[in-house]
Amino acid sequence: MSSVPGPSREPPRYLSKAEAEAIEKELLEDYRFGRQQLIEIWGHACAVAVTKAFPLPSLPRKQPTVLVVCGPAQNGAIGLVCARHLRIFDYEPTIFYPKRSLDPLYRDFTTQCEKMDIPFLSYLPTEVQLINDAYNAVVDAVLGAEAELGEGRGPCAGILATLKHVRIPIVSLDVPSGWDVEAGSSGGISPDVLVSLMAPKQCARRFLGRQHFVAGRFVPYDVQKKFELNPPEYPGTECVVALSAPQ
Repeated sequence: MSSVPGPSREPPRYLSKAEAEAIEKELLEDYRFGRQQLIEIWGHACAVAVTKAFPLPSLPRKQPTVLVVCGPAQNGAIGLVCARHLRIFDYEPTIFYPKRSLDPLYRDFTTQCEKMDIPFLSYLPTEVQLINDAYNAVVDAVLGAEAELGEGRGPCAGILATLKHVRIPIVSLDVPSGWDVEAGSSGGISPDVLVSLMAPKQCARRFLGRQHFVAGRFVPYDVQKKFELNPPEYPGTECVVALSAPQ
């Protein structure tokens, strides 16, 4: 049995796309995590990060509204779980999920949100002032680490064009939409908050927003050691922690 490590003194490792995929594959195949389980862990952690970045008493609007914009793949499913937990945490999320996946797992996450009376937008206003006036923040769950370069120029292009112009804070999940996992921004959005899943990706070195959280406490110690993740210290029972800027 592996001993529990002490806090890492090394800076956390920033992963390539291949490394992130290898870790996820090991969790699914060797450690027998389920895909639903991982998405639930990540979505909950992302919601916790939102509550740390934007505590209820600090919100500028009377209603604690948050817009969660979800893409069709795994990052969108994480966004759905994030929205559900934000509702449990007494926020008022609204979801925009224009290209719903036919994956039964993702449909289950959608049903859970619907059953909790979380509203779904039928369209995203192109007049960004409507978004600025209605919400305190936007959660970007459009494209994640699994997105191929160029996807931001496809069906998601209109969404990204709108998000680039909003004036309220944006929280991106794992990889800001429109960014390359390794090279970083290439005309993508500029989030205020980034929540890295498992470990930061290489693109996070180019993140210039105000808070960068990592949600990787659940990763088994042997996996941390094998991939030399050098995770930060998580205080108490925290599942996410804020990182300082990379050196």
